[in-house]
Parts: sequence; C-alpha cells; structure tokens
Amino acid sequence: MNYSYKGKILISTPDISGDIFSRSVVLIIEHDESGAFGLILNKKNSQMSTKFKSFFDFKIEVYDGGPVENDKVFFIVKGKKVTEIYTEITDEFYLTEDIENIISSVLSGELSINDVKIFSGYSGWSASQLDREIQKKMWTVVDIYNLDYTLPNDQTLWKSIMQNLGGEYLLWANSPKDISLN
Repeated sequence: MNYSYKGKILISTPDISGDIFSRSVVLIIEHDESGAFGLILNKKNSQMSTKFKSFFDFKIEVYDGGPVENDKVFFIVKGKKVTEIYTEITDEFYLTEDIENIISSVLSGELSINDVKIFSGYSGWSASQLDREIQKKMWTVVDIYNLDYTLPNDQTLWKSIMQNLGGEYLLWANSPKDISLN
C-alpha cells in the first residue's frame, strides 16, 4: 500500500451496478495495510429508520453504511464530543458506536439530531482490496472539502458530485441506472 484513502470520498462508477454500491458515495474512515472501513453517505434504510423512530418523537433517517454487519449502528456527529469513544474524521466530525451517549445527548438537547447521521452496517475492504478496485476504476477518489457528512443525502449527492467533476463524469451523472439501457 503506497497511499491511504482515509478521509477521501469514493464515488462509484457505472461499472458497479445492481448492488448496494451502485451510485454510492462512500466516506473512507480508515485505510491502512490491513484494509479499509467506510460508510455510504447516500443510501437511506427505511426499515431501520422505522425502528429508530420508536426512540424519538420525530422522523429520523437511518442510512445503509454498507453491506457488512448490518446489526451494528454507527453515528457521524458534527461538533460537540459527547462520548470518549470516537474516531476523529475531521476537526468538525467524528464517528462513534456509543449509542447510549448519542441518544441521551439528543434526548436531553445537548446534541441536535441535525448534527447526527445514523448508519446501519459499514463498508469494508480486506488488505489491498480497495486499491485493486480503484485500479480497476470501480471507484473514483475525490477530495471534497466542506461536505457536511450529517446532511440528509440521497441519490442527488452522487449525481451532483459527478456533475461537478465534469468531463466523462458528466456523462455518467446523466446515464440511466441500468447502463445497458444507454
């Protein structure tokens, strides 16, 4: 491994179709010699959203972080650290699995629900797997600054990033989900 993609955004190319990674925007949280860990930022999980609504008196969105360990819950939080168990993403954002402290902080008003994004599962790659997938052009690596990871994103995020990249990416942004129809 010559390079870490930690902190980068992966944009799936049209070569990935028909699975959870189709038109995905993935934030890479960790990447080293042993593998990579990330979360899909733009795939909502309606089933988990319904389950979480039982904790709160308001609508909340839960996202599919990826296909691995869907019984695990992760939170990206903006701002105030309300737990000692976290991984820093940037100066402004951190990741935690500390469900007790996050829920109690939201319910007490110490933390705004708008500053929290909830994920079910994660995206994981074994040693060198992510590097191989990038070499095969399954992913486009993007440096995005000032992206609010807690915003309620959907498929428009993938399309918007593709359009901003221009060139062939603009063509991909406007292609149908099933590229064989193109």
